[in-house]
Amino acid sequence: MDVKSAVARAKQEIKALFGDEGISDVGLEEVEYEDDQHKWRVTIGFSRPWDLPKGALGEFAGAIKRRDYKVVQIADSTDGSGRILSVRRLEVGV
Repeated sequence: MDVKSAVARAKQEIKALFGDEGISDVGLEEVEYEDDQHKWRVTIGFSRPWDLPKGALGEFAGAIKRRDYKVVQIADSTDGSGRILSVRRLEVGV
């Protein structure tokens, strides 16, 4: 599996798991290959409707969105299918 396939697989999994929550702005944040364990660690960021600021202040500060970050671990595979090993929350300091 190459890096582009790993990223596409991670995004696909995030959309499948969280899509019914109205996520938006799904994007790649970081990708790493762990050679010794033959797995990819792909960090995907996205926003949820409740992450957006509310009220008049929210409209004024529309660019200030909180994002969620998930680390998707994918087993390396030669066919590109990549079995998902885990999806974990990435803690981000404020």
